[in-house]
Amino acid sequence: MERAAPSLRLWASEGLEVPKLLLSPFQRAVPIAPGRGQPVVVYPGYLTSDVSSIRLRRSLSKAGYAAYGWQIGRNKGARVDLLDRLGRHLAEVTDRHGEPAALVGWSLGGVFARELAKHRPDLVRLVITLGSPFSGSPRANNAWRIYNLLNDHSVDNPPIAGDLAAKPPVPTIAVWSPIDGIVAPASARGLPHESDRQLELHERHLSLARAPKGISLVGRLLAEELGP
Repeated sequence: MERAAPSLRLWASEGLEVPKLLLSPFQRAVPIAPGRGQPVVVYPGYLTSDVSSIRLRRSLSKAGYAAYGWQIGRNKGARVDLLDRLGRHLAEVTDRHGEPAALVGWSLGGVFARELAKHRPDLVRLVITLGSPFSGSPRANNAWRIYNLLNDHSVDNPPIAGDLAAKPPVPTIAVWSPIDGIVAPASARGLPHESDRQLELHERHLSLARAPKGISLVGRLLAEELGP
């Protein structure tokens, strides 16, 4: 299975998505199947914040879900206390609604969502990752050099113990794209035993969590997995 970083051509194509990502908070909600108030927490990609998921969360809220961001600012990478902080926030959400939450993580946010589900499986109903580099080499992407430059640790030695590729003990769905210009498709798809389902979505990396096709897929998966 090929795990090399995406080509320079694919990486450059991601630049076309930057304006669309910046404008996405101002775009209308995408119609999706209705929820019944189930809590859903969305985790942003590296160097982005909850602003990047506004359109997705707006769509979830309009459909009847209780949608939340991770509420700790910009995703600057792994931190020693990160899972504890995310766990406290998740506990507040689940206590408020009286049921476990679905976690939706874009890119590095999906890696953290998977790890949080291992850390607090009692609080998690489902994990959906969107282009998240959880499998194979941590350098099978075009972001690791920036990550190493901006952090006090290497992608090879994050301050989060454990096997990132190990499947969380809850239903876990890995969404990947064959035209991802940042994360190697095989790294986001993973091996069959590393998630319960692997689904292809033909979108660039920066569009996975904001484009109508991506939001529609998240809505469909939530409807399928969480029930009426």
